[in-house]
Amino acid sequence: MTAPPSSSSSSFVDSLSVAANQCRFENGSRWFSSNSSNSSSTGEDPNANQTEEAAAEESSTTTDEATTAAGDKNDNETTSEELQAQISKLQGEVKTFKDQLLRSLAEQENTRQIAKRDVSAAKNYAIKSFAKSLLEVSDNLHRALEAVPEEALLSSSNDSTDGNNNNNSLKTLYEGVKMTNDGLTKAFQANGIQAYCQQPGDVFDPTKHEALMEYPDPSKEPGTVGQVIKVGFTLNDRVLRPAEVGVVKKV
Repeated sequence: MTAPPSSSSSSFVDSLSVAANQCRFENGSRWFSSNSSNSSSTGEDPNANQTEEAAAEESSTTTDEATTAAGDKNDNETTSEELQAQISKLQGEVKTFKDQLLRSLAEQENTRQIAKRDVSAAKNYAIKSFAKSLLEVSDNLHRALEAVPEEALLSSSNDSTDGNNNNNSLKTLYEGVKMTNDGLTKAFQANGIQAYCQQPGDVFDPTKHEALMEYPDPSKEPGTVGQVIKVGFTLNDRVLRPAEVGVVKKV
């Protein structure tokens, strides 16, 4: 059997443990002294270094945020300017299109008015040439009526002599011509044809009268119609044929 350790062996082990612990303590003390001396010699504080690093990081973060905000502001300003330019452009286009639309509407209205006037003129004055050709017929009927003396019309038809028979025939012819002239006048009036300046005395109007002569007449006012050579006619208030007249001039 192995004998139990002796007390001298145990003491020796304890001595070795104490020596090892003392060496570790001395080494730690020297390391702490060395670090302390280095810190003292450089004048630096570890806590101060950490504070400076944190401040630098915070400053960098603030700078980055400021740069980002400035970039966003510039972008917003650029976007606002672009929008304003687009709005101005669109407003200009709207103004141009509105002006073109108004011009187009005005042209359409003018075209419509011109077409309406042309249709009305074609309707009202389509018979102008035909009416002018009938005016000579009316003039001849008037001449025929004026050629019959009033004495022949006033003669009695009760006498059976040849002379009275001729007067009666003339009277019958006169009445027939007069009825024809009245029928033609009614046809003229139904189609918008009106006679004017049938008697002297109207004030001379160059748009309605054609002066064939001037003559002095103290009994009449100068500048008036003294003689009617041909009656004038209008078609729907437009002169179809001016009246041919003689004008009284100042003595």
